Amino acid sequence: MSENKFKILFFGDITGRPGRIAVQNYLSVLSPIDKPDFVIANVENASHGFGLTKKNYDELLSCGIDCFTAGNHIWDKKEIFDYINEDKVLVRPLNYPENTLGSGCRVFERKGKNIAVLNALGQVFMPPVNSPWEILTEKINEIKSWVDYIIVDFHAEATAEKIALGKYLSEHGVTLFAGTHTHVQTADETIINGMGYITDVGFCGSVSGVIGMDYETSIKRFLAAYPVRYEVAPEDLMRINAIEAVFNDSETVAIKRINVCYNKTDDSVCSVAESGGVYES
Repeated sequence: MSENKFKILFFGDITGRPGRIAVQNYLSVLSPIDKPDFVIANVENASHGFGLTKKNYDELLSCGIDCFTAGNHIWDKKEIFDYINEDKVLVRPLNYPENTLGSGCRVFERKGKNIAVLNALGQVFMPPVNSPWEILTEKINEIKSWVDYIIVDFHAEATAEKIALGKYLSEHGVTLFAGTHTHVQTADETIINGMGYITDVGFCGSVSGVIGMDYETSIKRFLAAYPVRYEVAPEDLMRINAIEAVFNDSETVAIKRINVCYNKTDDSVCSVAESGGVYES
């Protein structure tokens, strides 16, 4: 890659142990030419599908992830309160109330570039939070004069909300907009006004379940009129959903989807479905 190009790798929601194993395997076999300059992963489901323990935080950090983003499940493991305030790489949703622990924006330095990563929650079909529109715009305007790249993880349910906010932020200096939360990768990666965009990156975890959770448990929740505890699906076949984006000095010039499946038995790649990518003309 030329010196003025900057490559980002963004993993969709890591779900339980299968997701952690898949991401570690993927990063461990990347060739030098394929290695990104900066790696982001959504980790709100990384510990048994709900929240993030300190043990799993350390495990994922050690495998080469530079920044962790979150969502509505980030508080599910209570030990998060013990370390999120001092942490420097975990970004929780910006549009929680002002006195919430942690930070909704972190800035990293790599290859002489300042990379700002912001996280926000949607409002449609989600727990009540402040509007992401005003607070994201305010924060972006505050930092865009001195950072080189701005990346937004919008953790939201409704595709229309993601598309609308993505187009809006493409007019406000954002370099990459990645939707998360649904665990289903969308085939709409594109470049809007120099901003890389995808409605949902997808997830990293077991293929045999329902969005990473055990099939039988998930079915019981639909068939019964009472709550059933979710369990993570088995580690037999694991999926990596991610996007790779390439920036020049100020904007996205290429973006592509990554969809890889691993066999648990021998860690072999059993299927690869990468999009041809979208490239700025």
